[in-house]
Amino acid sequence: MEKESRQTRLRLLLKKLNVQRKTQARKIDILCNDLISAHREFINRLDTISFAARFYESILAAGELSSLLPRAGKLIEEQIPDANIAFFLRQPDGFELHLHQSEQPISLDTQSLENSFTTELVENICKSNKVCKLEDLYAMGLQGNLTALNKVSVATIPLSRHGCSLGFILIYRSRQRELKQAELINIAAVTAGLCKAITACQTVSGSAK
Repeated sequence: MEKESRQTRLRLLLKKLNVQRKTQARKIDILCNDLISAHREFINRLDTISFAARFYESILAAGELSSLLPRAGKLIEEQIPDANIAFFLRQPDGFELHLHQSEQPISLDTQSLENSFTTELVENICKSNKVCKLEDLYAMGLQGNLTALNKVSVATIPLSRHGCSLGFILIYRSRQRELKQAELINIAAVTAGLCKAITACQTVSGSAK
């Protein structure tokens, strides 16, 4: 009887130890996953900081839009390879369109995506003051070759300073290479400085007229 009692206590002890071991293993897995996530986030932040530093260093000496926007477009293209990039800047009577010519431009049949942007659509995007995807642009009035447009991954990134919209950056590339959230975050991180540089160039240009 005493032997059976010891065996019962031993089985209960082993069962308890197994439960504790499994619980400890789960805690270790959770801790490891948290550490990996934190490390990945840290690396992403370093990448953003590094890109911002190179971006600001490159545009620092640009005194005119004709030199500023090509430099900005080149750096954005380095960050988001094979993308088409365009800058839409608001004007009292509409908008200015500045294209960055990619080495591997995306073909949208006979109509480029930039040509589908009307003054009304540009204003709607500016007023939204947020990153817009293709479905957002459709809701705001984008029209064009729907078959061709659905083959690309599209995003607009606002250019806003002190709550005032200067315009936005249009970025798109093949849907086979969907625009990544991390890529858009890096571009959004430098828009404050870019807006300041755009405003300075516009002020100089206005003074020269």
